[in-house]
Amino acid sequence: MPQGIARKLVIYITIMVIVVEGAFAVLNVNSQENELLNEMILSGELASQTIVSTTWHAMLEDRRESVYQMMDNVGKQGSIDRVRVLNKTGRVMFASGSARGGLIEHSVASCGLCHVPDEAGGPVEVAARTRIYRGPDGHRFMGMFTPIYNEPSCSNAACHAHPRQVQVLGGIDVIMPLERVDHQMADLRFRSVLLSAVSVFLLAFFVILFTRRVVQQPVAKLIEATKSVGTGEITAPLEIEAEDELGELATSFRSMQDRLRVSNQQIRDFTDTLERRVDERTQQLKETEQKLFQSARLASLGQLSASVAHEINNPLGGVINFSKLMQRLLKDGQIPPDRIDDFRNYLDHVVTETTRCGNIVRDLVVFARQSAPRRASHDFNEIIRRTLSVVHHRLELGEVRAETILDDDLPLVLCDGSQVQQIVTNLVLNAAEAMEAGVVTVRTRHLPETDEVRLEVSDKGVGISPENLAKIYDPFFSTKEEGKGTGLGLAVVYGIVEAHSGRIDVKSKAGEGTTFLVTLPLNGPEMEPNESHPQLGPEL
Repeated sequence: MPQGIARKLVIYITIMVIVVEGAFAVLNVNSQENELLNEMILSGELASQTIVSTTWHAMLEDRRESVYQMMDNVGKQGSIDRVRVLNKTGRVMFASGSARGGLIEHSVASCGLCHVPDEAGGPVEVAARTRIYRGPDGHRFMGMFTPIYNEPSCSNAACHAHPRQVQVLGGIDVIMPLERVDHQMADLRFRSVLLSAVSVFLLAFFVILFTRRVVQQPVAKLIEATKSVGTGEITAPLEIEAEDELGELATSFRSMQDRLRVSNQQIRDFTDTLERRVDERTQQLKETEQKLFQSARLASLGQLSASVAHEINNPLGGVINFSKLMQRLLKDGQIPPDRIDDFRNYLDHVVTETTRCGNIVRDLVVFARQSAPRRASHDFNEIIRRTLSVVHHRLELGEVRAETILDDDLPLVLCDGSQVQQIVTNLVLNAAEAMEAGVVTVRTRHLPETDEVRLEVSDKGVGISPENLAKIYDPFFSTKEEGKGTGLGLAVVYGIVEAHSGRIDVKSKAGEGTTFLVTLPLNGPEMEPNESHPQLGPEL
């Protein structure tokens, strides 16, 4: 739809006029055509009745040649194409300018209007006896069939009496060309279209002049003034002189301009004051934010320190206790022979607890020193096979075996191979520790719709309770028995997955097992070659 009220108004009015003019033109043409056809029907009926009346005595006396000669003369008139005489069986007894003897079925032409099987019907209206059709040359013709009824004079005549039960003896079919009517209708249609086109053009011309002067020019001024107000530049007052709605709109707009000038000045003054206050407040917020940041760091450091102290304090307490026991056994400078086994047992506990402290410190260093991954193209399945071969002996100690279902069509993955190995190691060992014996299933698959690769690690272990699912990635959180874990494994896995722009999900039900799903993108940005990259992963 074109823009502008004037154009829309012209188009709408033009369409409305075209529709109205077209409707009236069609009605007028149809009315004229119906009148002309009615005249032709009356003329055909008059010609048919005239033929029947003028040939009545000749037909009654069976002077067929006189009747045919008269009909042939009528058929030579300019307004009549031909005249045919049909008997009651449908045979053409005479046709002006044609041979006789043709047979017309009762199911065609107008015969069916008067005939029913074996009997004739009653009189038929003129309109029902009229038909319009097109000839082989494409011109239209109108046929008027007039039945000849069996009058008493016909049925009582001595020469060719007809039975009384026969009502229709035959009929006269008058064919008249409609070429004159068609020419008149074509001329009428042309004049109607031409008159409608001239009316539409003149009306559109005057509508354009009216809308341009009364609507378009004032609206254009109003739009220009509105644009200037929208850009903050209030120009001279709007000049529209009219005593209609547009004039009232212009007056209201001028009042708005005056109020806007006052408001803009007030806003500028308020803005200057507000900017100074915002600058002062911003500086205060920055100072407060810095203090809060320092407080948060201290709080986080304190919380981490408390967690580390708690985790290390237990094994260190055991080391101290066993060391004191060993000191008591060495009070006389040597170990009593009957206490050597106890001394060795105490020494094993010292080594175990010291090793545990070392593992806690090592995992804490790994967790704290996580860096951006050094991405390179890797065979994801090969990383999994290599990792499982390394942890194979640790799985056998727990009577657990690993079952792999790897996608052979898996494309290369842009990732940090050692960090992905850390993910697989932690998830597989966690799954093994969740079962006394059984199978850990490791599956890979390609997700082409998102251009990602997925790692699934499933076990049939004890599962994770719903209240613990939200805490499994927290540092030092663990559901294992005391001394069997540091609680940093899943925290490290979560950090590696986040660094690879991936995601990790878990499905678990207590008593039925757990499945971890790690999804990583196939492609990622290459890291700088000189970026530090500490080795991640436990010593295997």
